[in-house]
Amino acid sequence: MRAIDSVKQEIEKELVQPLPKLSIVRLVDLFVEYAYTSRASDIHIQPEENGVRVRFRVEGLLRDVFNKIQISNDIHAEIITRIKVISGLRTDEHASPQDGRFKAAIEEFGNVDVRVSIMPTHYGENAILRILAATKAFVLEDLGFSPADLERVERSISRPYGMILANGPTGSGKNTKLYTILKKLNRPVVSIITVEDPIEYSLDGITQIQVNSQVGLTFANGLRSILRQDPNVIMVGEIRDQETANIAVNAALTGHLVLSTLHTNDAATTFPRLLDMGVPSFLVASTVNIVMNQRLVRMLCPSCKQSRSLSASETKSLKEILPVADNLQSKLFSPKGCAKCDQTGYASRIGVREVLEVNDEVRRLVMNRASAQEIKQAAIKNGMTTMVEDGLAKARAGLTSLEEVLRIIHE
Repeated sequence: MRAIDSVKQEIEKELVQPLPKLSIVRLVDLFVEYAYTSRASDIHIQPEENGVRVRFRVEGLLRDVFNKIQISNDIHAEIITRIKVISGLRTDEHASPQDGRFKAAIEEFGNVDVRVSIMPTHYGENAILRILAATKAFVLEDLGFSPADLERVERSISRPYGMILANGPTGSGKNTKLYTILKKLNRPVVSIITVEDPIEYSLDGITQIQVNSQVGLTFANGLRSILRQDPNVIMVGEIRDQETANIAVNAALTGHLVLSTLHTNDAATTFPRLLDMGVPSFLVASTVNIVMNQRLVRMLCPSCKQSRSLSASETKSLKEILPVADNLQSKLFSPKGCAKCDQTGYASRIGVREVLEVNDEVRRLVMNRASAQEIKQAAIKNGMTTMVEDGLAKARAGLTSLEEVLRIIHE
């Protein structure tokens, strides 16, 4: 695979060409190659009044890589048309959103899956390209679980029925975690069916269904039909409403292992959330095996990270906002920046998570409709490490910085 600087220089050469000499086909290919090489998850092609802004989301943050070059709106129209053509979208439709996907060939690597979203805006059509290649090779051990949490997850996925929930905000790695679990469960003797919106990765040996509300194929309807397809394992992309929640819980109760996601701030809030959706408390208590909640933090570049000590005032302030910081060591690490990390000080990302395994005490609290705080305290008593504690442990180990841990706490 080529060096990132080489790809960047080729893009810059193309962008300064007059439109008749510019190869739009080559430019779009280079954008995708640059995104993959720089570990970007998304490409943002955003039209503005006086030109086009192209940004890349690297380790969760957007970067203006080509902001010193004025990209004309004429080029923007050609770029959008090219993206529509290779994604199988309508080139004559400019007033409605369109979604698609395509494969791009990366030199010395192979094909990269790219998901496309086109949205009409005031100054033209906005394009977001999501790069979907990087997580295909993951195994559970790569996801940053502590040894105790990894043991809890493996114990839960070895059960023949129940619910496994991965929670967190958009972009926190929920789907990556569920796909990794599906790959581990995928064996010739097991039937796995998913209903997703959208399907992010195509997995061999697994039946995947794309939600299509235009023909009435919703999560709830898809899940209802899946139950007649004799599956062992079911993945529902997201539990969004009462109907889907009730069908999923009943599926878990009747001998299926069900994987899904919810949007909650922490693991303990999952239970009040399901109860608020109208799922009976005895069903929630009987079916949920484990809840994993997480955020992604940037990892410090191993080539340039530098140690630093906390001052007395920093230690005092930290203990005021983080009660669990009492045992924080004074020696931590901070980003510096070098050629290997593109002067950012960070390289890649890692999950900061909490894993709540349901035991008898948690089940009793759920049955009694206890608050999330009561459930959280019981889980901590049972050995759960909170996200804050997990983040501080990774900061102490030099994997990330204290600033990154504080950032995800305040998000």
